[in-house]
Amino acid sequence: MSGDVPTIFAVSSGAPPAAIGVIRVSGPRAGEALRALAGREIAPRRASLARLRDASGAVLDEALVLWFPGPATATGEDLAELHCHGGRAVLTAVSAALGAMEGLRPAEEGEFTRRAFANGRIDLAEAEGLADLLEAETELQRAAAVAGMGGVLSSKVEAWRDVVLHLSAQVEAALDFSDEDDVSELPEGFSARIADVSREIGEWLARPRSEKLKEGYRVVLAGPPNSGKSTLFNVLIESEAAITSPIAGTTRDLIERSVAIAGVPFSIVDTAGLRDESGEEIEAIGIERARKELDRADLVLWLGPEGEGPRGAWEIAARKDASDHRAKARADHTISALTGEGVQELKRALVERARGAMPKPGETALNARQHARLEEALAGLKGAEGHSDLLLIGEELRRVRVALDRLIGRATTEDMLDALFGRFCIGK
Repeated sequence: MSGDVPTIFAVSSGAPPAAIGVIRVSGPRAGEALRALAGREIAPRRASLARLRDASGAVLDEALVLWFPGPATATGEDLAELHCHGGRAVLTAVSAALGAMEGLRPAEEGEFTRRAFANGRIDLAEAEGLADLLEAETELQRAAAVAGMGGVLSSKVEAWRDVVLHLSAQVEAALDFSDEDDVSELPEGFSARIADVSREIGEWLARPRSEKLKEGYRVVLAGPPNSGKSTLFNVLIESEAAITSPIAGTTRDLIERSVAIAGVPFSIVDTAGLRDESGEEIEAIGIERARKELDRADLVLWLGPEGEGPRGAWEIAARKDASDHRAKARADHTISALTGEGVQELKRALVERARGAMPKPGETALNARQHARLEEALAGLKGAEGHSDLLLIGEELRRVRVALDRLIGRATTEDMLDALFGRFCIGK
């Protein structure tokens, strides 16, 4: 970046107080700022102990400092890190000293990562993986985010792009020499290479999407009033979120909670008891919402009469401890939420079912934006396969290149970048 670009700084560790607080400084004046605070030159890429002072000479802290000259840094520009004591007053004082220096200002949300993207240190797909990693709450989310941040998708896109560029060059050659005797048609294997890339992209598009990792596998508990839904709901989320009562119609609206079971994210939904007639308008609204929720579910646990649940629902014979318990001839699970009988078996089955619908651990998963760009690329490849006119084939391959460029950020919009980097914290 040019010298007129501001040098930014921010606390990039956790919120104080803490044992250590890390302040990151990035930009053309990072080295100058570090020398001013430390009062001496700092050897590059080595940890050094320094007494930090402000402009008046007052001691601020004794800290471990690191100096990384650009461009081989996390942001692609000069970078300094100050590993201070993690008290609020210390971090505030050092930040104030940095802010008093000419050409320095506090960083905005995601600005360090945005500079890394702008300087070519990471591409858009890797930046999205990093954002997902910062938001990860379960082991599956963490593993998928690490895979995305690691550049597996980016490397694959670059490989596809290289093939498409080579194919485009072959089309251009055929067009340039179409009137001459030595080049009159596309070379042998042209169509096969398009088919190979189409197949690979199709395989990526068939993978489970990353949104399922964020939203969780959606499990809806359904059945008539007093069938044990709310009691089972509380057991699954390990909290007394739903009121349980023998009075019919106690649950009148949807209750939804996110929970991780064995590292797998779930959204568990308790619904109003389903019945044909309701004595109150509020309960009737709850029943209507419950019926709509059945269509959104990845899986319905049906606690009602056997065979009356929606297609694909698991038959749950609940309340085994109750005197009026009704067994089911083809129950998927028989449980007692009160005694715990059958609950662990149900949880294990839910985890196994959810894992099959989610990206495998460590597998790169496409988000909605990436999926849309690959769909555009595949459509262009299919279009190229369907044409015999060289001009039309060349145009379809251009469409493919544009889609792949947009996927990794070679061609994108500021609004989209603002939305992405706004997901990051100030120090990232």
